[in-house]
Amino acid sequence: MSTKSISNSKNLTIVVIGASGDLSLKKIFPAFYTLFQQKLMPENFHIVGFARTNMSDEAFRERIKNFLPENSTSTIEDFLKRCYYCQGNYSEIQDYAKMGDLIQQLEAGNLSSKIYYLAIPPFLFLTVSDALAHSDLIHAQEEKGIWTRVVVEKPFGKDRESSDELTAGLQKVFREEQVYRIDHYLAKEVIQNLMVIRFANLILEPLWNRQYIQNVRISWMEDIGIEGRGGYFDEYGIIRDVMQNHLLQILALVAMEQPIQLKADYIRDEKVKVLRCIPPVSLSQLVVGQYGPGVMQCKKCEVKNGYRDEEGVPKDSITPTYAAVALFVKNRRWDGVPFLIRAGKGLSKRTTEIKIQFGEVPGNIFIETAPQLTPNELLIQVQPNAMIALRIVNKVPGLSLALGESDLDLSYESAFESRIPEAYELLLLDVIRGDKSLFIRSDELESAWDIFSPVLLELEKKRIQPVVYPFGSDGPYTADLLASKYGTAW
Repeated sequence: MSTKSISNSKNLTIVVIGASGDLSLKKIFPAFYTLFQQKLMPENFHIVGFARTNMSDEAFRERIKNFLPENSTSTIEDFLKRCYYCQGNYSEIQDYAKMGDLIQQLEAGNLSSKIYYLAIPPFLFLTVSDALAHSDLIHAQEEKGIWTRVVVEKPFGKDRESSDELTAGLQKVFREEQVYRIDHYLAKEVIQNLMVIRFANLILEPLWNRQYIQNVRISWMEDIGIEGRGGYFDEYGIIRDVMQNHLLQILALVAMEQPIQLKADYIRDEKVKVLRCIPPVSLSQLVVGQYGPGVMQCKKCEVKNGYRDEEGVPKDSITPTYAAVALFVKNRRWDGVPFLIRAGKGLSKRTTEIKIQFGEVPGNIFIETAPQLTPNELLIQVQPNAMIALRIVNKVPGLSLALGESDLDLSYESAFESRIPEAYELLLLDVIRGDKSLFIRSDELESAWDIFSPVLLELEKKRIQPVVYPFGSDGPYTADLLASKYGTAW
């Protein structure tokens, strides 16, 4: 949909449930403000915040203002005057009726399309959706261009069974096409570029298969701990929090076939096909770790607590803060190629990257000077710096024939003058547009849980102890052993 058609769309009311929380204040409201600043919001829109905290419209606006990027005062004020607040309990029907009265006042007789953003813990999703339905707040007149959509944040359940229950509960209130399951990693610029790299460049397609690629390694590393989220994190752990969603989505984009068209359902069809080709993980394919006390090496060395010493974490917790796994896509293109995935907190650096290692060069004619040629490698870095680099072997300048490695690299910051949008800006714009390309479909979610649910249940049933690694290290030594088992290193 074009920018013009967004501006000319019907009235829009955005309801942020959980509006006083960190996610709303740090991500959602700044994203809507940036879209407003760029004139990408409908002309007639309002935002209603709903949460348990007691405050006035003025106090709510002041709280939002503290998190908005610095800009002209008039633009900020124009945005804030469209923001309203309703205090209420998430399970009380009468509080939703009060919010409904506020929405009717703002609509002033002109029925608006609705976005309900559930910026709340997952255990409240069904409580809130049922309350919205019982309060007659979910209605649409599709033939008149008036619609209702709901946005839900991960995690979508804890395993296949709980995910299915959540999906079934939401579908009692919303149709599948109304549900937008957010995975913000899918909206990061470099991740979006994966399909362009693959399907807009002829040079890569003939090599993108088991004949030429030895392995694919996907890493998500953070140099911080759980940052006061002990209660939440100990319930879910790194596999549910990062690996089952963010990293499986990246894998699917790397491994999928070209979609028939660049449309949401065609793209998601291909991702589902890939996920269904991955057998469930066994314990022999998996390494789990948990950070212990350590010293963070930086300008000022700082002693960090171990995970079990964090607030809200039981002293006998077996929740992994690190996991590494070898996955296999059992289809014609990828059979036998290991996809090595790791995610961890409390590590030596912060990075998210994809490394695609190509095969060895046959018939090495440079054997006298280079007995072993380093395989080519394509690096796609998502953070901290968005970049793409291709590692090749070159002649080192000089009078002798010496070979060395060098990178052909593209840094987004230096190559493009345009601003790289925040992930939530693009995702929220797509919700308004009705474009679901970057959102997760229910069958996609089912396939992802089928890969990890059995091993998660086994880990918990057998109370398998994670390998302890020092905070600020590269993770447990067993992860290196896993990579070496498949002839590579992280």
